[in-house]
Amino acid sequence: MQNTDTNRQDQEILELLKDYPMPAADTAFYDQALVRATHEGSRRQRNKWMLTGFGAAVAGTIAAWMIGGMLLNDPQLPDAGLTIPGVTMALAEPRTINLVFASATALDSATLTVSLPDGIELDGFPGQREISWKTSLNEGKNLLPLTLVALTPVGGELLAHLEHEDRNRTFRLLVDVT
Repeated sequence: MQNTDTNRQDQEILELLKDYPMPAADTAFYDQALVRATHEGSRRQRNKWMLTGFGAAVAGTIAAWMIGGMLLNDPQLPDAGLTIPGVTMALAEPRTINLVFASATALDSATLTVSLPDGIELDGFPGQREISWKTSLNEGKNLLPLTLVALTPVGGELLAHLEHEDRNRTFRLLVDVT
């Protein structure tokens, strides 16, 4: 019954609209509409990807950052003398990097904070230089894909700070923009 009422209402609206002529759209209108639709759809897709990115494998990864050994065994682990891994990316071209955190045990309610250098954004988080969230790590390797966008040719150091209870560790990644 409800479907019949809806169809009748739709027909009435269409009949009423026939009395109102609509000017024909020019070709520029269609071009603009296609550009906007494509742009809006890709933005939604990127945002959806960011929300579901924790367990996902990313095709086209330009770097894998492997952190091995016993993660978070000491309250503060020194990083003096360690070589800082780096990645090179092109200006205004989104690039996905994978951060891999290896943990000897499962960690519940860990806090992960990513701090970005000036001129680098995390896709889906425009204008934010620091993004923080609660997460859990499984025993073994945990993949965190991050899609970065370079807005300026400066680059700098990306920091990933992981905290769990009274233990914490900061991981560094040099980002060079060409």
